[in-house]
Amino acid sequence: MIMDLIDAIYTQYPYYGNRRIKAELNFTHEIPIGRDHVRTLMKIMGIEAIYPKKKFNLSLPDKGHKFYPYLLRNLKIVRPNQVWSTDITYVRLAEGWAYLMAIIDWFSRYVINWKVSNTLEIDFCLECLNEALDNSKYKPDFFNTDRGVHFTSSQFTEILESHDIAISMDGRGRCFDNIFVERLWRTVKQENIYLKLYQDVLETRIGLNEFFPDYNNKRRHQSLNRLTPSEVYFQ
Repeated sequence: MIMDLIDAIYTQYPYYGNRRIKAELNFTHEIPIGRDHVRTLMKIMGIEAIYPKKKFNLSLPDKGHKFYPYLLRNLKIVRPNQVWSTDITYVRLAEGWAYLMAIIDWFSRYVINWKVSNTLEIDFCLECLNEALDNSKYKPDFFNTDRGVHFTSSQFTEILESHDIAISMDGRGRCFDNIFVERLWRTVKQENIYLKLYQDVLETRIGLNEFFPDYNNKRRHQSLNRLTPSEVYFQ
């Protein structure tokens, strides 16, 4: 119950650290819990305030992996397939957690592909990327990620390089370099995952297989002049 509330508070306010989450639990939800306990639970969940540090422990790099520079600073995003980006987030299940990866087009907010896994093995990340490139008529000029171990691995970067895609990686501690994916996580959690409380990975896949087509084809964005992601992506 407490971890569920922490998850909900953190998704609403991803810049909250253990001090402010403790205050929310104490005063808004009237739960008498100490800061050390909150800190321990957040560590178990793998979350941190996104400023000044990146929020998700999955974003920790592997020292043996190659890092790429952030290429998108001051770049004007003017068309679909100019920049794709990705990230991984956790999915709260009735018991335990699953992991969701999504690839999004920056200009249109269109979700190119997504995958859910019950483990953090890299296989589901590679499958998600390969499917996105194989099933799409297009490929991006740039592909942006954080510096997490999955995305800095040679297995992942070699796929991008084989398609002549420029690799861009967030600057250390610069969570807002990938802000469009962060906003997607907030939407999918608040409008689907929290409401459904999926039992297992299979149920999660079935539920998200209904959500993402609606997100792409029916959800109108104010930032897109009230058009849907698919209308902008396939314009």
